[in-house]
Amino acid sequence: MSLPNHAPVPELYVSYDSAQKLKADAGSLPSWDLTQRQICDLELLMNGGFHPLKGFLTEADYDGVVENMRLADGRLWPMPVTLDVSEKFAEGVEPGQDIALRDAEGVILAILSVTDKWVPNKDREAEKVFGANDLAHPAVNYLHHTAGKVYLGGPITGIQPPVHYDFKMRRDTPNELRAFFRKMGWTRVVAFQTRNPLHRAHQELTFRAAREAQANLLIHPVVGMTKPGDIDHFTRVRCYEAVLDQYPSSTTTLSLLNLAMRMGGPREAVWHGLIRRNHGCTHMIVGRDHAGPGKNSEGKDFYGPYDAQELFKAHADEIGVEMVDFKQMVYVQEKAQYFPVDEVPEGSTVLDISGTELRRRLREGLEIPEWFSFPDVVSELRRTSPARSKQGFTVFFTGLSGSGKSTIANALMVKLMEMGGRPVTLLDGDVVRKHLSSELGFSKEHRDINIKRIGYVASEITKNGGIAICAPIAPYTATRRAVREMIEAFGAFIEVHVATPIEECERRDRKGLYKLAREGKIKEFTGISDPYEVPAKAELVVDTANVSVDHCAHQVILKLEQMGLIRA
Repeated sequence: MSLPNHAPVPELYVSYDSAQKLKADAGSLPSWDLTQRQICDLELLMNGGFHPLKGFLTEADYDGVVENMRLADGRLWPMPVTLDVSEKFAEGVEPGQDIALRDAEGVILAILSVTDKWVPNKDREAEKVFGANDLAHPAVNYLHHTAGKVYLGGPITGIQPPVHYDFKMRRDTPNELRAFFRKMGWTRVVAFQTRNPLHRAHQELTFRAAREAQANLLIHPVVGMTKPGDIDHFTRVRCYEAVLDQYPSSTTTLSLLNLAMRMGGPREAVWHGLIRRNHGCTHMIVGRDHAGPGKNSEGKDFYGPYDAQELFKAHADEIGVEMVDFKQMVYVQEKAQYFPVDEVPEGSTVLDISGTELRRRLREGLEIPEWFSFPDVVSELRRTSPARSKQGFTVFFTGLSGSGKSTIANALMVKLMEMGGRPVTLLDGDVVRKHLSSELGFSKEHRDINIKRIGYVASEITKNGGIAICAPIAPYTATRRAVREMIEAFGAFIEVHVATPIEECERRDRKGLYKLAREGKIKEFTGISDPYEVPAKAELVVDTANVSVDHCAHQVILKLEQMGLIRA
Protein backbone atom coordinates (compact mmCIF):
# COMPACT_ATOMS: atom_id res chain seq x y z
CA MET A 1 0.00 0.00 0.00
CA SER A 2 1.12 3.52 -0.75
CA LEU A 3 1.84 5.56 2.36
CA PRO A 4 0.31 9.04 2.70
CA ASN A 5 3.01 11.52 1.84
CA HIS A 6 3.16 12.95 5.38
CA ALA A 7 3.32 9.70 7.37
CA PRO A 8 6.77 8.34 8.30
CA VAL A 9 8.26 5.58 6.16
CA PRO A 10 9.88 2.60 8.00
CA GLU A 11 13.64 2.81 8.52
CA LEU A 12 16.11 -0.01 9.27
CA TYR A 13 18.17 1.79 11.95
CA VAL A 14 18.33 0.52 15.54
CA SER A 15 18.40 2.81 18.59
CA TYR A 16 21.56 4.64 19.62
CA ASP A 17 22.21 2.28 22.55
CA SER A 18 21.72 -0.82 20.39
CA ALA A 19 23.99 0.64 17.72
CA GLN A 20 26.79 1.19 20.28
CA LYS A 21 26.51 -2.43 21.43
CA LEU A 22 26.51 -3.71 17.83
CA LYS A 23 29.61 -1.62 17.07
CA ALA A 24 31.43 -3.22 19.99
CA ASP A 25 30.35 -6.74 19.00
CA ALA A 26 31.17 -6.25 15.31
CA GLY A 27 34.92 -6.61 15.92
CA SER A 28 34.54 -10.39 15.86
CA LEU A 29 32.51 -10.48 12.62
CA PRO A 30 33.80 -10.90 9.06
CA SER A 31 33.92 -7.44 7.45
CA TRP A 32 33.07 -6.41 3.90
CA ASP A 33 34.34 -3.01 2.68
CA LEU A 34 31.52 -1.60 0.58
CA THR A 35 32.01 -0.21 -2.92
CA GLN A 36 30.72 3.27 -3.78
CA ARG A 37 27.60 1.78 -5.37
CA GLN A 38 26.94 -0.49 -2.39
CA ILE A 39 27.22 2.46 0.01
CA CYS A 40 24.59 4.34 -2.01
CA ASP A 41 22.31 1.27 -1.97
CA LEU A 42 22.84 0.67 1.75
CA GLU A 43 22.01 4.28 2.67
CA LEU A 44 18.67 4.11 0.82
CA LEU A 45 17.92 0.70 2.34
CA MET A 46 18.53 2.02 5.88
CA ASN A 47 16.69 5.34 5.56
CA GLY A 48 13.59 3.91 3.88
CA GLY A 49 14.32 5.17 0.37
CA PHE A 50 14.12 1.56 -0.86
CA HIS A 51 11.01 0.62 1.20
CA PRO A 52 9.63 -2.13 1.27
CA LEU A 53 13.08 -3.79 1.07
CA LYS A 54 14.40 -4.94 4.46
CA GLY A 55 17.90 -5.63 3.16
CA PHE A 56 19.81 -6.87 0.15
CA LEU A 57 17.66 -9.16 -2.02
CA THR A 58 17.46 -12.85 -1.24
CA GLU A 59 17.81 -15.29 -4.13
CA ALA A 60 14.03 -15.76 -4.39
CA ASP A 61 13.45 -11.99 -4.42
CA TYR A 62 16.28 -11.52 -6.93
CA ASP A 63 14.81 -14.13 -9.29
CA GLY A 64 11.38 -12.50 -9.09
CA VAL A 65 12.77 -9.00 -9.71
CA VAL A 66 14.89 -10.12 -12.67
CA GLU A 67 12.09 -12.15 -14.29
CA ASN A 68 8.99 -9.98 -13.74
CA MET A 69 9.86 -6.93 -11.60
CA ARG A 70 8.30 -8.44 -8.50
CA LEU A 71 9.57 -9.53 -5.12
CA ALA A 72 8.80 -13.09 -3.99
CA ASP A 73 5.69 -11.80 -2.18
CA GLY A 74 4.38 -10.19 -5.39
CA ARG A 75 5.14 -6.54 -4.63
CA LEU A 76 6.47 -4.35 -7.45
CA TRP A 77 10.25 -3.82 -7.48
CA PRO A 78 12.04 -3.44 -10.84
CA MET A 79 15.75 -3.23 -10.01
CA PRO A 80 18.02 -5.82 -8.31
CA VAL A 81 19.61 -4.40 -5.15
CA THR A 82 22.22 -7.03 -4.34
CA LEU A 83 25.40 -7.26 -2.30
CA ASP A 84 27.99 -8.57 -4.76
CA VAL A 85 31.23 -9.85 -3.20
CA SER A 86 34.40 -11.57 -4.38
CA GLU A 87 34.63 -15.36 -4.55
CA LYS A 88 37.43 -15.27 -1.96
CA PHE A 89 35.30 -13.39 0.59
CA ALA A 90 32.25 -15.56 -0.14
CA GLU A 91 34.22 -18.73 0.70
CA GLY A 92 34.34 -17.62 4.34
CA VAL A 93 30.65 -16.74 4.65
CA GLU A 94 27.67 -19.07 5.01
CA PRO A 95 23.93 -18.45 5.47
CA GLY A 96 23.18 -17.95 9.16
CA GLN A 97 26.24 -15.74 9.68
CA ASP A 98 26.33 -12.01 10.34
CA ILE A 99 28.83 -9.78 8.53
CA ALA A 100 29.84 -6.19 9.25
CA LEU A 101 29.38 -3.75 6.37
CA ARG A 102 31.97 -0.96 6.44
CA ASP A 103 32.81 2.11 4.38
CA ALA A 104 36.16 2.63 2.65
CA GLU A 105 37.71 3.93 5.88
CA GLY A 106 36.56 0.92 7.91
CA VAL A 107 33.69 2.65 9.71
CA ILE A 108 30.87 0.17 10.40
CA LEU A 109 27.53 1.19 8.88
CA ALA A 110 25.36 -1.92 9.23
CA ILE A 111 25.15 -5.64 9.97
CA LEU A 112 23.96 -8.02 7.25
CA SER A 113 22.38 -11.25 8.51
CA VAL A 114 23.18 -13.55 5.60
CA THR A 115 20.28 -15.79 4.57
CA ASP A 116 21.29 -16.49 0.95
CA LYS A 117 24.52 -16.98 -1.01
CA TRP A 118 24.47 -17.72 -4.71
CA VAL A 119 26.28 -17.25 -8.02
CA PRO A 120 23.91 -15.32 -10.32
CA ASN A 121 23.45 -15.79 -14.04
CA LYS A 122 24.69 -12.35 -15.05
CA ASP A 123 23.89 -12.85 -18.74
CA ARG A 124 20.25 -13.42 -17.81
CA GLU A 125 20.28 -10.43 -15.44
CA ALA A 126 21.63 -8.18 -18.21
CA GLU A 127 19.06 -9.37 -20.76
CA LYS A 128 16.05 -9.17 -18.45
CA VAL A 129 16.83 -6.02 -16.46
CA PHE A 130 18.61 -3.88 -19.06
CA GLY A 131 17.16 -5.39 -22.22
CA ALA A 132 20.50 -6.41 -23.75
CA ASN A 133 23.69 -8.18 -22.72
CA ASP A 134 25.70 -5.41 -24.37
CA LEU A 135 28.87 -4.01 -22.78
CA ALA A 136 28.11 -0.59 -24.29
CA HIS A 137 25.51 -0.30 -21.50
CA PRO A 138 27.35 1.07 -18.43
CA ALA A 139 25.37 -1.13 -15.99
CA VAL A 140 26.02 -4.28 -18.05
CA ASN A 141 29.71 -3.43 -18.22
CA TYR A 142 29.66 -2.89 -14.42
CA LEU A 143 27.84 -6.19 -13.94
CA HIS A 144 30.43 -8.19 -15.86
CA HIS A 145 33.65 -6.32 -15.13
CA THR A 146 33.28 -4.59 -11.75
CA ALA A 147 30.66 -6.40 -9.66
CA GLY A 148 31.70 -9.43 -7.59
CA LYS A 149 30.82 -12.92 -8.80
CA VAL A 150 28.84 -14.00 -5.72
CA TYR A 151 25.70 -12.38 -4.28
CA LEU A 152 24.79 -12.31 -0.58
CA GLY A 153 21.24 -11.59 0.58
CA GLY A 154 19.50 -10.99 3.88
CA PRO A 155 18.08 -8.36 6.24
CA ILE A 156 20.04 -5.28 7.30
CA THR A 157 20.45 -3.86 10.78
CA GLY A 158 21.34 -0.20 10.32
CA ILE A 159 23.90 1.27 12.72
CA GLN A 160 24.69 4.68 11.23
CA PRO A 161 24.36 6.44 7.85
CA PRO A 162 27.38 7.12 5.63
CA VAL A 163 29.00 10.47 6.38
CA HIS A 164 28.65 13.23 3.77
CA TYR A 165 30.82 16.31 4.21
CA ASP A 166 29.34 18.21 1.26
CA PHE A 167 26.02 20.09 0.98
CA LYS A 168 24.75 18.78 4.34
CA MET A 169 21.80 21.20 4.38
CA ARG A 170 20.66 19.83 1.01
CA ARG A 171 20.66 16.13 2.00
CA ASP A 172 17.36 14.83 3.38
CA THR A 173 16.21 11.34 4.30
CA PRO A 174 12.72 10.32 3.13
CA ASN A 175 11.32 11.06 6.60
CA GLU A 176 13.03 14.46 6.77
CA LEU A 177 11.45 15.41 3.45
CA ARG A 178 8.05 14.10 4.58
CA ALA A 179 8.34 16.18 7.77
CA PHE A 180 9.21 19.24 5.66
CA PHE A 181 6.18 18.69 3.43
CA ARG A 182 4.00 18.25 6.52
CA LYS A 183 5.35 21.47 8.05
CA MET A 184 4.84 23.42 4.80
CA GLY A 185 1.39 21.94 4.19
CA TRP A 186 2.44 20.49 0.84
CA THR A 187 -0.02 17.69 0.01
CA ARG A 188 0.85 17.45 -3.70
CA VAL A 189 4.54 17.35 -4.60
CA VAL A 190 5.97 16.80 -8.09
CA ALA A 191 9.54 15.45 -8.25
CA PHE A 192 12.01 16.37 -10.97
CA GLN A 193 14.71 13.71 -11.41
CA THR A 194 17.90 15.00 -13.03
CA ARG A 195 21.60 14.25 -13.44
CA ASN A 196 22.35 17.36 -15.52
CA PRO A 197 22.57 21.10 -14.79
CA LEU A 198 19.31 23.07 -15.11
CA HIS A 199 18.97 25.62 -17.90
CA ARG A 200 16.08 27.98 -18.74
CA ALA A 201 14.09 25.31 -20.60
CA HIS A 202 14.26 23.00 -17.56
CA GLN A 203 13.18 25.80 -15.25
CA GLU A 204 10.23 26.59 -17.52
CA LEU A 205 9.33 22.90 -17.87
CA THR A 206 9.38 22.18 -14.13
CA PHE A 207 7.49 25.35 -13.26
CA ARG A 208 4.74 24.50 -15.78
CA ALA A 209 4.60 20.85 -14.64
CA ALA A 210 4.09 21.88 -11.01
CA ARG A 211 1.47 24.47 -11.98
CA GLU A 212 -0.50 22.00 -14.16
CA ALA A 213 -0.41 19.36 -11.40
CA GLN A 214 -1.38 22.05 -8.85
CA ALA A 215 1.58 20.83 -6.84
CA ASN A 216 4.75 22.09 -5.22
CA LEU A 217 8.08 21.21 -6.81
CA LEU A 218 10.91 19.06 -5.47
CA ILE A 219 14.10 19.31 -7.52
CA HIS A 220 15.63 15.94 -6.62
CA PRO A 221 18.95 15.45 -8.45
CA VAL A 222 21.01 12.27 -8.20
CA VAL A 223 24.40 12.86 -6.53
CA GLY A 224 25.46 9.24 -5.94
CA MET A 225 26.56 7.56 -9.16
CA THR A 226 25.34 8.60 -12.59
CA LYS A 227 26.59 7.83 -16.11
CA PRO A 228 30.40 7.82 -16.54
CA GLY A 229 31.40 11.15 -18.06
CA ASP A 230 28.57 13.19 -16.47
CA ILE A 231 29.35 16.58 -14.92
CA ASP A 232 30.45 16.11 -11.29
CA HIS A 233 27.77 16.64 -8.66
CA PHE A 234 29.63 19.49 -6.93
CA THR A 235 29.32 21.63 -10.06
CA ARG A 236 25.73 20.54 -10.67
CA VAL A 237 24.56 21.37 -7.14
CA ARG A 238 26.06 24.86 -7.39
CA CYS A 239 24.14 25.23 -10.68
CA TYR A 240 20.88 24.06 -9.04
CA GLU A 241 21.33 26.53 -6.21
CA ALA A 242 21.86 29.32 -8.75
CA VAL A 243 18.48 28.50 -10.36
CA LEU A 244 16.39 28.26 -7.16
CA ASP A 245 15.80 32.02 -7.08
CA GLN A 246 14.04 31.75 -10.45
CA TYR A 247 11.06 29.96 -8.86
CA PRO A 248 8.33 31.70 -6.83
CA SER A 249 9.30 31.67 -3.16
CA SER A 250 7.96 28.86 -0.95
CA THR A 251 6.87 26.77 -3.96
CA THR A 252 10.06 24.81 -4.61
CA THR A 253 12.75 22.99 -2.67
CA LEU A 254 16.02 21.28 -3.58
CA SER A 255 17.14 18.01 -2.01
CA LEU A 256 19.96 15.67 -3.04
CA LEU A 257 19.43 11.94 -3.63
CA ASN A 258 22.41 9.68 -2.96
CA LEU A 259 21.30 7.08 -5.51
CA ALA A 260 23.56 4.88 -7.65
CA MET A 261 21.78 5.01 -11.02
CA ARG A 262 21.86 1.97 -13.31
CA MET A 263 20.77 3.91 -16.43
CA GLY A 264 18.14 1.19 -16.81
CA GLY A 265 15.59 3.11 -18.91
CA PRO A 266 11.98 1.89 -18.40
CA ARG A 267 12.70 -0.22 -15.31
CA GLU A 268 14.74 2.61 -13.83
CA ALA A 269 11.81 5.02 -14.33
CA VAL A 270 9.53 2.73 -12.30
CA TRP A 271 12.29 2.42 -9.68
CA HIS A 272 12.64 6.21 -9.50
CA GLY A 273 8.89 6.46 -9.01
CA LEU A 274 8.94 4.07 -6.03
CA ILE A 275 11.90 5.94 -4.51
CA ARG A 276 10.09 9.30 -4.93
CA ARG A 277 6.93 7.84 -3.34
CA ASN A 278 9.04 6.89 -0.33
CA HIS A 279 10.34 10.47 -0.19
CA GLY A 280 6.76 11.79 0.04
CA CYS A 281 6.17 12.80 -3.59
CA THR A 282 2.78 12.39 -5.26
CA HIS A 283 3.83 13.18 -8.84
CA MET A 284 6.98 12.73 -10.91
CA ILE A 285 8.15 14.14 -14.23
CA VAL A 286 9.19 11.30 -16.56
CA GLY A 287 11.16 12.41 -19.59
CA ARG A 288 11.74 11.02 -23.07
CA ASP A 289 14.21 8.12 -22.84
CA HIS A 290 14.20 8.53 -19.05
CA ALA A 291 17.50 7.26 -17.55
CA GLY A 292 18.60 5.97 -20.96
CA PRO A 293 22.34 5.23 -21.36
CA GLY A 294 22.55 6.32 -25.01
CA LYS A 295 23.61 4.12 -27.93
CA ASN A 296 24.25 0.38 -27.98
CA SER A 297 27.24 -1.22 -29.69
CA GLU A 298 25.40 -1.02 -33.04
CA GLY A 299 24.81 2.73 -32.71
CA LYS A 300 21.09 2.46 -31.88
CA ASP A 301 19.34 3.73 -28.74
CA PHE A 302 19.00 1.07 -26.04
CA TYR A 303 15.39 2.11 -25.36
CA GLY A 304 12.62 3.77 -27.33
CA PRO A 305 11.89 7.43 -26.51
CA TYR A 306 8.56 6.64 -24.79
CA ASP A 307 9.27 3.14 -23.37
CA ALA A 308 9.88 4.52 -19.87
CA GLN A 309 6.68 6.59 -19.86
CA GLU A 310 4.61 3.61 -21.05
CA LEU A 311 5.98 1.23 -18.38
CA PHE A 312 5.50 3.88 -15.68
CA LYS A 313 1.88 4.49 -16.76
CA ALA A 314 1.17 0.76 -16.76
CA HIS A 315 2.25 0.51 -13.09
CA ALA A 316 1.30 4.00 -11.85
CA ASP A 317 -1.35 2.75 -9.40
CA GLU A 318 1.09 0.34 -7.75
CA ILE A 319 3.88 2.90 -7.74
CA GLY A 320 1.58 5.33 -5.97
CA VAL A 321 2.92 8.29 -7.93
CA GLU A 322 1.21 10.06 -10.82
CA MET A 323 3.32 10.59 -13.94
CA VAL A 324 3.70 14.07 -15.37
CA ASP A 325 4.73 14.11 -19.04
CA PHE A 326 8.00 15.80 -19.85
CA LYS A 327 7.25 18.53 -22.37
CA GLN A 328 10.15 19.53 -24.60
CA MET A 329 10.47 23.31 -24.34
CA VAL A 330 11.86 25.51 -27.13
CA TYR A 331 12.58 29.24 -27.27
CA VAL A 332 10.46 31.30 -29.69
CA GLN A 333 12.48 34.29 -30.83
CA GLU A 334 9.57 36.57 -31.77
CA LYS A 335 7.82 36.01 -28.43
CA ALA A 336 11.06 36.05 -26.38
CA GLN A 337 9.77 33.16 -24.29
CA TYR A 338 9.63 29.37 -24.06
CA PHE A 339 6.80 27.24 -25.45
CA PRO A 340 6.13 23.49 -25.43
CA VAL A 341 7.31 22.22 -28.82
CA ASP A 342 3.74 21.28 -29.83
CA GLU A 343 2.36 24.76 -28.96
CA VAL A 344 4.76 26.91 -30.99
CA PRO A 345 2.86 29.61 -32.97
CA GLU A 346 2.91 28.92 -36.71
CA GLY A 347 5.67 30.67 -38.62
CA SER A 348 7.77 31.37 -35.50
CA THR A 349 11.54 31.19 -35.33
CA VAL A 350 12.48 28.40 -32.92
CA LEU A 351 15.85 28.49 -31.16
CA ASP A 352 17.38 25.56 -29.32
CA ILE A 353 20.82 24.37 -28.23
CA SER A 354 21.41 20.64 -27.86
CA GLY A 355 23.53 19.12 -25.11
CA THR A 356 26.22 18.34 -27.71
CA GLU A 357 26.22 21.94 -28.92
CA LEU A 358 26.39 23.26 -25.34
CA ARG A 359 29.43 21.05 -24.63
CA ARG A 360 31.07 22.30 -27.86
CA ARG A 361 30.54 25.94 -26.87
CA LEU A 362 31.95 25.32 -23.41
CA ARG A 363 34.88 23.36 -24.87
CA GLU A 364 35.73 26.09 -27.37
CA GLY A 365 35.00 29.04 -25.07
CA LEU A 366 32.14 30.31 -27.28
CA GLU A 367 29.20 32.45 -26.19
CA ILE A 368 26.21 30.76 -24.52
CA PRO A 369 23.18 33.06 -25.00
CA GLU A 370 21.15 34.24 -22.02
CA TRP A 371 17.92 32.93 -23.56
CA PHE A 372 19.38 29.41 -23.21
CA SER A 373 20.83 29.47 -19.69
CA PHE A 374 21.20 31.64 -16.63
CA PRO A 375 24.46 33.62 -16.40
CA ASP A 376 25.21 32.15 -12.95
CA VAL A 377 24.83 28.59 -14.30
CA VAL A 378 27.10 29.32 -17.27
CA SER A 379 29.65 30.86 -14.91
CA GLU A 380 29.68 27.68 -12.77
CA LEU A 381 30.05 25.47 -15.84
CA ARG A 382 32.94 27.56 -17.17
CA ARG A 383 34.72 27.28 -13.82
CA THR A 384 34.86 23.49 -14.05
CA SER A 385 34.77 23.14 -17.86
CA PRO A 386 37.35 25.59 -19.20
CA ALA A 387 38.11 25.75 -22.90
CA ARG A 388 39.54 22.42 -24.06
CA SER A 389 42.94 23.91 -24.86
CA LYS A 390 43.30 24.63 -21.11
CA GLN A 391 42.09 21.27 -19.80
CA GLY A 392 44.18 18.31 -18.78
CA PHE A 393 44.10 15.17 -20.93
CA THR A 394 45.61 11.70 -21.26
CA VAL A 395 47.17 10.08 -24.33
CA PHE A 396 47.03 6.32 -23.83
CA PHE A 397 49.21 4.22 -26.14
CA THR A 398 48.39 0.51 -26.37
CA GLY A 399 49.99 -2.21 -28.47
CA LEU A 400 52.16 -5.31 -28.46
CA SER A 401 55.58 -5.47 -26.81
CA GLY A 402 58.08 -3.98 -29.27
CA SER A 403 55.42 -2.12 -31.26
CA GLY A 404 57.07 1.26 -30.61
CA LYS A 405 54.72 2.65 -27.94
CA SER A 406 57.43 3.91 -25.59
CA THR A 407 59.49 5.45 -28.40
CA ILE A 408 56.52 7.39 -29.80
CA ALA A 409 55.46 8.38 -26.28
CA ASN A 410 58.91 9.82 -25.58
CA ALA A 411 58.88 11.75 -28.86
CA LEU A 412 55.38 13.08 -28.12
CA MET A 413 56.42 14.14 -24.61
CA VAL A 414 59.32 16.19 -26.01
CA LYS A 415 57.10 17.86 -28.63
CA LEU A 416 54.48 18.81 -26.01
CA MET A 417 57.11 20.10 -23.60
CA GLU A 418 58.56 22.17 -26.43
CA MET A 419 55.14 23.81 -26.88
CA GLY A 420 54.84 24.53 -23.13
CA GLY A 421 51.74 25.65 -21.24
CA ARG A 422 50.96 22.48 -19.27
CA PRO A 423 53.10 20.01 -17.30
CA VAL A 424 53.67 16.70 -19.14
CA THR A 425 54.18 13.34 -17.38
CA LEU A 426 55.19 10.10 -19.09
CA LEU A 427 53.89 6.91 -17.43
CA ASP A 428 55.81 4.24 -19.33
CA GLY A 429 54.95 0.58 -18.64
CA ASP A 430 58.45 -0.48 -17.58
CA VAL A 431 59.06 2.62 -15.46
CA VAL A 432 55.71 2.23 -13.66
CA ARG A 433 56.52 -1.43 -13.03
CA LYS A 434 59.73 -0.37 -11.33
CA HIS A 435 58.38 2.44 -9.14
CA LEU A 436 54.64 1.81 -8.67
CA SER A 437 54.03 -1.90 -9.21
CA SER A 438 57.29 -3.60 -8.26
CA GLU A 439 55.48 -6.25 -6.20
CA LEU A 440 53.21 -7.36 -9.07
CA GLY A 441 53.75 -10.34 -11.33
CA PHE A 442 52.46 -10.84 -14.89
CA SER A 443 49.24 -12.79 -14.32
CA LYS A 444 46.09 -11.33 -15.89
CA GLU A 445 44.95 -10.11 -12.46
CA HIS A 446 48.27 -8.37 -11.76
CA ARG A 447 48.47 -6.84 -15.22
CA ASP A 448 44.97 -5.41 -14.75
CA ILE A 449 45.98 -3.94 -11.36
CA ASN A 450 49.05 -2.35 -12.96
CA ILE A 451 47.01 -0.75 -15.76
CA LYS A 452 44.41 0.57 -13.31
CA ARG A 453 47.19 2.11 -11.21
CA ILE A 454 48.49 3.86 -14.32
CA GLY A 455 44.93 5.02 -15.05
CA TYR A 456 44.47 6.36 -11.53
CA VAL A 457 47.70 8.39 -11.66
CA ALA A 458 46.79 9.66 -15.16
CA SER A 459 43.32 10.69 -13.93
CA GLU A 460 44.86 12.75 -11.12
CA ILE A 461 47.25 14.43 -13.57
CA THR A 462 44.34 15.12 -15.95
CA LYS A 463 42.12 16.44 -13.14
CA ASN A 464 44.80 18.96 -12.20
CA GLY A 465 45.21 20.31 -15.74
CA GLY A 466 48.31 18.35 -16.75
CA ILE A 467 49.04 16.03 -19.67
CA ALA A 468 49.57 12.33 -18.96
CA ILE A 469 51.17 10.08 -21.58
CA CYS A 470 50.78 6.35 -20.87
CA ALA A 471 52.51 3.55 -22.77
CA PRO A 472 51.60 0.13 -21.34
CA ILE A 473 50.68 -2.95 -23.40
CA ALA A 474 47.13 -2.90 -21.90
CA PRO A 475 45.87 -5.95 -23.81
CA TYR A 476 42.33 -6.19 -22.41
CA THR A 477 39.34 -4.17 -23.64
CA ALA A 478 37.55 -4.12 -20.26
CA THR A 479 40.59 -2.73 -18.43
CA ARG A 480 41.17 -0.04 -21.04
CA ARG A 481 37.51 0.93 -20.74
CA ALA A 482 37.80 1.18 -16.95
CA VAL A 483 40.80 3.50 -17.36
CA ARG A 484 38.94 5.58 -19.94
CA GLU A 485 35.99 6.06 -17.57
CA MET A 486 38.36 7.00 -14.73
CA ILE A 487 40.02 9.70 -16.85
CA GLU A 488 37.00 11.01 -18.76
CA ALA A 489 35.51 12.10 -15.44
CA PHE A 490 38.13 14.88 -15.52
CA GLY A 491 39.21 15.44 -19.14
CA ALA A 492 39.81 13.93 -22.55
CA PHE A 493 41.14 10.40 -23.12
CA ILE A 494 42.88 9.72 -26.43
CA GLU A 495 43.51 6.04 -27.12
CA VAL A 496 46.31 5.45 -29.65
CA HIS A 497 46.57 1.89 -30.97
CA VAL A 498 50.15 1.23 -32.10
CA ALA A 499 49.16 -1.48 -34.60
CA THR A 500 52.62 -2.72 -35.57
CA PRO A 501 52.35 -6.37 -36.83
CA ILE A 502 53.63 -9.06 -34.47
CA GLU A 503 56.22 -10.20 -37.05
CA GLU A 504 57.82 -6.74 -36.96
CA CYS A 505 57.64 -6.65 -33.14
CA GLU A 506 59.46 -10.01 -32.98
CA ARG A 507 62.09 -8.84 -35.46
CA ARG A 508 62.89 -5.83 -33.25
CA ASP A 509 62.88 -7.82 -29.99
CA ARG A 510 66.08 -6.66 -28.25
CA LYS A 511 65.29 -8.47 -24.98
CA GLY A 512 64.56 -11.84 -26.62
CA LEU A 513 61.14 -12.00 -24.90
CA TYR A 514 59.23 -13.36 -27.90
CA LYS A 515 61.79 -16.17 -28.35
CA LEU A 516 61.44 -17.14 -24.68
CA ALA A 517 57.64 -16.98 -24.95
CA ARG A 518 57.59 -19.26 -28.01
CA GLU A 519 59.81 -21.71 -26.13
CA GLY A 520 57.30 -21.69 -23.28
CA LYS A 521 59.73 -20.11 -20.83
CA ILE A 522 57.53 -17.01 -20.34
CA LYS A 523 53.90 -17.79 -19.51
CA GLU A 524 50.93 -15.57 -20.47
CA PHE A 525 52.92 -13.47 -22.95
CA THR A 526 50.73 -11.06 -24.92
CA GLY A 527 50.43 -12.00 -28.57
CA ILE A 528 51.87 -15.51 -28.08
CA SER A 529 50.23 -17.38 -25.21
CA ASP A 530 47.83 -14.63 -24.12
CA PRO A 531 45.47 -12.60 -26.35
CA TYR A 532 45.75 -8.95 -27.34
CA GLU A 533 42.24 -7.55 -27.74
CA VAL A 534 42.49 -4.99 -30.55
CA PRO A 535 40.79 -1.65 -29.72
CA ALA A 536 37.58 -1.30 -31.72
CA LYS A 537 37.24 2.48 -31.45
CA ALA A 538 40.69 3.97 -30.79
CA GLU A 539 40.90 7.70 -31.46
CA LEU A 540 44.01 7.06 -33.58
CA VAL A 541 45.76 4.04 -35.13
CA VAL A 542 49.46 4.18 -36.09
CA ASP A 543 51.82 1.52 -37.49
CA THR A 544 55.55 1.97 -36.99
CA ALA A 545 56.57 -0.76 -39.44
CA ASN A 546 57.26 1.52 -42.40
CA VAL A 547 57.16 5.08 -40.99
CA SER A 548 59.41 7.07 -38.69
CA VAL A 549 58.80 7.66 -35.00
CA ASP A 550 58.70 11.40 -35.66
CA HIS A 551 55.91 10.95 -38.20
CA CYS A 552 53.84 8.87 -35.73
CA ALA A 553 54.31 11.44 -32.95
CA HIS A 554 53.29 14.17 -35.40
CA GLN A 555 50.11 12.23 -36.21
CA VAL A 556 49.22 12.34 -32.51
CA ILE A 557 49.92 16.09 -32.39
CA LEU A 558 47.60 16.62 -35.37
CA LYS A 559 44.89 14.58 -33.63
CA LEU A 560 45.25 16.67 -30.46
CA GLU A 561 44.96 19.86 -32.53
CA GLN A 562 41.88 18.49 -34.30
CA MET A 563 40.26 17.74 -30.93
CA GLY A 564 41.01 21.26 -29.69
CA LEU A 565 43.28 20.02 -26.90
CA ILE A 566 46.27 22.01 -28.13
CA ARG A 567 46.37 25.17 -30.17
CA ALA A 568 47.21 24.75 -33.85
